Amino acid sequence: MLNNWMFIGLFLLMGAIFPGVPILLNSLILGPKKNNPVKNSVYECGIETVGDTWVQFKVQYYIFALVFVVFDVETIFLFPFAVAFDQLTLFMVFEAVLFIVVLAGGLVYAWRKGALQWV
Repeated sequence: MLNNWMFIGLFLLMGAIFPGVPILLNSLILGPKKNNPVKNSVYECGIETVGDTWVQFKVQYYIFALVFVVFDVETIFLFPFAVAFDQLTLFMVFEAVLFIVVLAGGLVYAWRKGALQWV
């Protein structure tokens, strides 16, 4: 039992060390020593912007992209069912059908809310 907790403790320790060491190295050793306005300026492909640089996009574009990503990722979850379809038990087939029904419900909900309108 103690061996399992040591594994979890080691996992948490490494989870703190791996991101912590590069951050400390950057801030103490590798980071810039003398700041000046040129180093602190934003680099935008070498071209200074002209006019209003803050352009707002419609929220529908973000919602459309999120709906696409959600259904794209969930399609990946259906791939193992398609590969091993002839080896599935009846319970697994019902689980896959339930998963597809939940996805269809989400699609109908997004469709009725107008999240799929690209206007």
